[in-house]
Amino acid sequence: MESLEHPSIFEIPNFIPWVSGHTVPEHVAMAWFVMALLAVVSFLVTRRLKLVPQGPQNLFEFVIEIFYDFLDNMVGPKGRRYLPLIGTAGLFILTSNLLGLIPGFKSPTSNLNTTVALALTVFFSYHYIGIKEQGLISYVKHFFGPVGQLPRGLLFTMGPVLALIFFIVESISHMARPVSLSIRLFGNIFGEDTVLLILFFLVPLIVPLPMMFLAIFTSVVQTFVFIMLSMIYIAGAVEVAHEEH
Repeated sequence: MESLEHPSIFEIPNFIPWVSGHTVPEHVAMAWFVMALLAVVSFLVTRRLKLVPQGPQNLFEFVIEIFYDFLDNMVGPKGRRYLPLIGTAGLFILTSNLLGLIPGFKSPTSNLNTTVALALTVFFSYHYIGIKEQGLISYVKHFFGPVGQLPRGLLFTMGPVLALIFFIVESISHMARPVSLSIRLFGNIFGEDTVLLILFFLVPLIVPLPMMFLAIFTSVVQTFVFIMLSMIYIAGAVEVAHEEH
């Protein structure tokens, strides 16, 4: 896929030799940086856990409780088992979105390759969850709609046609999901970084400052939208299994 890059607010310094040598694409290097940052912070917070949380541990437990509440409300009683997927995606996206606001860095999520990778991860994950919950054949059956509930006479005459129509519509709907997830996230982060760049050159240090707060708000909202849609897709796969039972 052809890389789509935004002109960063500040030029990234050549402190990463792979980037300066064009061996690794910049958005990949920034994604590695985000992953390394989250891994180091997680290690530092969890290496000395206390029964009564304090400081960073308290903050992280608060964040985990937020994810738990979302999963309980959106997916159901078994939703907490999907915390590794939703929590990791949410923290990675939020950190990536905010990274572009720091001088010398770019948001990995302002590159379409990154957002497509995230969207495909969610896409294959919720299909895997659906297959795991109810089996391959039972999961595929829901793509053909409630054809089996038709009256017997209508089932033999119109059943195959309706099943084909349901399958085509449902398949298009599922294929559109990663496209929607990736383009929405990419477009918003790319757009906010570009606007900040333009404002920085037109009115340095005055207009960009309040726009930075707006960009932070947008980064949080886009993270929320991405993980909420991901949980809705997971809930759809799980609910089909519950309805079958």
